[in-house]
Amino acid sequence: MSLAPSIAVPRSRFNPLPLYIGLFCLLWSFAFVAGKIGVTDCPPLILLAARFSLAGILILGISALRRDAWEMTWRDAAMFAVLGIANNALYLGLGYTGLQSVSAGLGGLIVSANPVFTAALAALLLGEGMTWRKAAGLLLGVLGVTFIVWHRLAVGTDSLHGIMFTLASLASIVAGTILFKLFAPKGSLWIGNGIQNMAAGIVLTPIALTFADVHAIQYTPGLIGAFAFLVLGGSILAYLLWFHLLKVCGATAASAYHFLMPPLGMLFAFLVLGEHVEARDLLGIVPVAIGIYLVTRPAQSAAIKPVS
Repeated sequence: MSLAPSIAVPRSRFNPLPLYIGLFCLLWSFAFVAGKIGVTDCPPLILLAARFSLAGILILGISALRRDAWEMTWRDAAMFAVLGIANNALYLGLGYTGLQSVSAGLGGLIVSANPVFTAALAALLLGEGMTWRKAAGLLLGVLGVTFIVWHRLAVGTDSLHGIMFTLASLASIVAGTILFKLFAPKGSLWIGNGIQNMAAGIVLTPIALTFADVHAIQYTPGLIGAFAFLVLGGSILAYLLWFHLLKVCGATAASAYHFLMPPLGMLFAFLVLGEHVEARDLLGIVPVAIGIYLVTRPAQSAAIKPVS
């Protein structure tokens, strides 16, 4: 019989959620720059059809090799396919078409309005509370991103045609977010993401082959690098993180992180593409940061309840 005292080893309290949020924001915001590079050398619909198809093949192929359990009903699979059409085919199809005539910074700004519409619909359809703190945070986020790109609208060459496509892209991502929370498809998010990409690729491929010119593709190093990032970092990793955040956070809180996309997108667009940016534009980060804190803090604090 051992007389050695038992020593309780403390469990690690490391919370990976901030890491997931930071990585998601970096991947999602850089995707605007990669998309801008991609559509310069390749028609957007062809680029996206190839991106989604390859990402879906990789995800489902890896799942088959690992013999992952399906663990979802046909209803869940069908729901993931619908989400693929909304979150992938429509959102990025419309958005990339808009990127042909708008800057990466402005595209990021418009899509960053996602939290405002998502919060309103989440309160209406999902029962997520709309407190004064959330409302104030959303307002600060809108003011911040508007301030950030105020001068870009004055000096840029963005067209109304491209802006309309980007607004339609915004409507698609909002609809996809609400649909995911409303119907909550069960099963592996990894396999679900594969289904989404395959569905988007199947929908876009015939459209791309009909309306886009394959001879317009220029196989440059920039296109190859952008395509690799969009498949691996965008369609696979970023979307996996996005749906994880939707599960562990509310739709309002998760969508609020989109307010970080304009300043990050502007930074990447400046560093990689040389797009115009002024130092005073970066002051908009302050209300953005405060807005995100106000939107997400109630959801985080509500998850910790005192023991009675």
